Amino acid sequence: MKPTLLVLAAGLGSRYGGVKQMDPIGPSGENIIDYSVFDAIRAGFGKVVFVINSKIEKDFKEVYEARLSGKIETEYVIQEISNVPAGLTFSPERVKPWGTGHAVLVAKDIVHETFAVINADDFYGKNAFEIMGRYLSGLTVSETNYAMVGYELKNTLSENGSVSRGICNTIDHMLTGVVERTSIIREGNKVIFEEGGKKFPLDENELVSMNMWGFTPKYFEQSESYFTTFIKENSNNLKAEFYIPFVINQLINKEEASVKVLESHDKWFGVTYQEDKKQTVQRVKEMIEEGHYPESLWK
Repeated sequence: MKPTLLVLAAGLGSRYGGVKQMDPIGPSGENIIDYSVFDAIRAGFGKVVFVINSKIEKDFKEVYEARLSGKIETEYVIQEISNVPAGLTFSPERVKPWGTGHAVLVAKDIVHETFAVINADDFYGKNAFEIMGRYLSGLTVSETNYAMVGYELKNTLSENGSVSRGICNTIDHMLTGVVERTSIIREGNKVIFEEGGKKFPLDENELVSMNMWGFTPKYFEQSESYFTTFIKENSNNLKAEFYIPFVINQLINKEEASVKVLESHDKWFGVTYQEDKKQTVQRVKEMIEEGHYPESLWK
């Protein structure tokens, strides 16, 4: 059975200032999602599932039903704040869903094969989909031998502001833990992160997670158990988020799963900030000229 691509596209882009999932960066109106799906099709993925929010549902479906019809099976799931396990309650003042870990969980009823998870606004590169596709194709649906694609930190920074990255600890290409750093930026010839008003140095060659994970359906069961506990403990916390790395760390520490690190030396690019768009458009143009992508992806 071919693996599925799960695209997390529910965020509204507060730092970007718009619906960046739909913002064109290719010469024929393509956005970053188009290039990810194109690479996934080339790598042998059989279905794409989009996790979106209700505010963009109509426009999103109109775009992708037209573009992807006959090319790959597509499904859609809405990430709602109310998508929590039965019997759980939380503060009525909560206005936003529960983060990336929650976004994955809302797809549990429609994904029944091995699957890769990606962000909608990150350009991962052809190689990342190839190595992840090969890995997932070798798994059974009940295994807990997961994977992630790791990038060198220096290849994932934005020139226009701070970024959030999961700093990875590894032994012999196996993940031992992920530490989420939410304010990483280059200052001069150094890379630092800020926390509690203080600055701390980072090694620019460290491996980081760009939220490209490989799972089997077993992950849904494991993740939902931790999410239930998370909601109970954070029911009145209006800003608490259930991140994928939180689940991963729990699974590794309790030896309930393993995570193989598949390294990519490609340079990340994306649209964290509106100012990132110019460089992204230029990089896509260069990749087309180099023959990596056609002028129009879907003709």
